[in-house]
Amino acid sequence: MGVFKKLFGGGKKVSKETSETRGEHMPDLKIPVDEKFTIYFKKNGGKFIYCEDFAEVSDALKNIISENDWQNQLLYSLDPRLEARFSSENLEFTGNRQESDIFFTTCEHLVAHNGSILVCSNQIKEKKLDELPSNLIVFATTSQLVDSISEGLKIIKERYQKNIPNNITTLKHFQLTQENKDDFLSYGSASKNVYLLLLEDY
Repeated sequence: MGVFKKLFGGGKKVSKETSETRGEHMPDLKIPVDEKFTIYFKKNGGKFIYCEDFAEVSDALKNIISENDWQNQLLYSLDPRLEARFSSENLEFTGNRQESDIFFTTCEHLVAHNGSILVCSNQIKEKKLDELPSNLIVFATTSQLVDSISEGLKIIKERYQKNIPNNITTLKHFQLTQENKDDFLSYGSASKNVYLLLLEDY
């Protein structure tokens, strides 16, 4: 997607939160889905790296681990397919939450409307968000971008049909602020330190 290249120059750096000039209650601009997601994801406190190929994903993951001194830590994972895809990356995984404070996962969709990450039991089993580690590394692709939660739910329903996953929720608050602390919609959720590895697949 061209907008990611323009914003991040190929995605070599982790993007930090920037100030958003539009008011919180102003209507959304008619902007592309990818750009809208970028604005709201960063506003939520998320950090991500846009990657053009899997080699860049590999390098970005190594940089995240190095910057946080996680070299000797296990990655908590509930997805065997994700572990298989990263099997050549010299990573060690665990399915025991008590052994790690870093959750490595995929997602169902990236929601542009509010910059959230839509997950379900395919990624987090039956766990509540506050049962997950405080540090999350999410691997996703640009084809998973949707404009709204309802669009994401519709795709999930069509994809899984009679075997619709349960425990569907969104990760939205990536840093603790008074605003999201008092937000009743975030009740039961917990602030997370979120890194998003976004692979171009269009």
